[in-house]
Amino acid sequence: MADPSVPAAPLRHTPLADACRGAGGRMVPFAGWEMAVQFSGLVAEHQAVRQHCGVFDISHMGVLTLRGDGVKDALQALVPSDLHRIGPGEACYTVLLNAAGGIRDDLIVYDCGRQPGPEGDADVLVLVINAACAEADTTWLRSQLEPHGIVVADRKGEGVLLALQGPEAEARLAALSGADLTGLPRFGHRTLPLAGSAAGAARGAMAFVGRTGYTGEDGFELLLAAGPGQALWQQLLAEGVTPCGLGARDTLRLEAAMHLYGNDMDATTSPLEASLGWLVHLEMPAAFIGRDVLERQTATGVSRRLVGLKLQGRAIARHGYPVLRDGQVVGEVTSGTWSPTLAEAIALAYVPADAARPGTALTVEIRGRQEPAVVVRRPFYRRP
Repeated sequence: MADPSVPAAPLRHTPLADACRGAGGRMVPFAGWEMAVQFSGLVAEHQAVRQHCGVFDISHMGVLTLRGDGVKDALQALVPSDLHRIGPGEACYTVLLNAAGGIRDDLIVYDCGRQPGPEGDADVLVLVINAACAEADTTWLRSQLEPHGIVVADRKGEGVLLALQGPEAEARLAALSGADLTGLPRFGHRTLPLAGSAAGAARGAMAFVGRTGYTGEDGFELLLAAGPGQALWQQLLAEGVTPCGLGARDTLRLEAAMHLYGNDMDATTSPLEASLGWLVHLEMPAAFIGRDVLERQTATGVSRRLVGLKLQGRAIARHGYPVLRDGQVVGEVTSGTWSPTLAEAIALAYVPADAARPGTALTVEIRGRQEPAVVVRRPFYRRP
């Protein structure tokens, strides 16, 4: 419990905070920041992304540059995914591990190849990390990488990070940048001028653009300086793109069964328990923190797994609700919502490994009642 005699740290504000309020955003505290939870309404924003295009202010996220010869090998010691599977212009999703095989954070790693700098050419990676973990991640990465000659620097600074998401996102960004994006694959990235945008009026306005997102739709994440970012936000809204808040971001990611750090995984859960085994590449020869634990778990199996649940009624399972089998508590809901796309209650939950098979009947205790649920395959929604 927080000490009431110690004043809480003031909330931080993104460069778009005033613009979000001006667009009708309802602001709430989140991970030490004041962020918009919704604008026109959660369902309307959710459906805009599924059917057309929405834009999110995600400038609270951390963005780091790792620079130095052999940077990929140095970072490889901290993650279980084979980073040499990606090359310049490509990216991958992975997790940072602790010595117990637990997840310190999840992140995206962008390979930017060799780039010039004040001290000559060097290998460069860009990392996007969670807002709540940004300070701890940065300190820890520096402690692990700087002894190997790797420079860890804040890339975002006071800049803007936007997520432009939905089936119309490619056409919107192509019009703004003048670039043909049809050949940019999922998890591909480029640095683009914004020639067709108000942001492009600012001299030298460029955006670091990745075909990534947290919604289950096609889309892009764009990092750019504060002034051009503010201009781009205003232009997108003026052109009819729907501003979206954290509420819709959560329902969209949950339909796509994307994990939320701190809810669906944390430092006490391994990737194998969190149903992220596809991130663990034990076939590669590289040593990494927690490898011995994951090798044992692979050999013996894990006792619990994160699964998808669909509830049979209209009751909504929330974080922390008990999951039961034959009247006995066997697990706990980590995330739950009403799915606007499916018109069903969906959830993620940890259950015993022998209850993780799709079709397994369970119940969730909601306000004193045991509501029927069934284990289902993930994701709940897949983009057509």
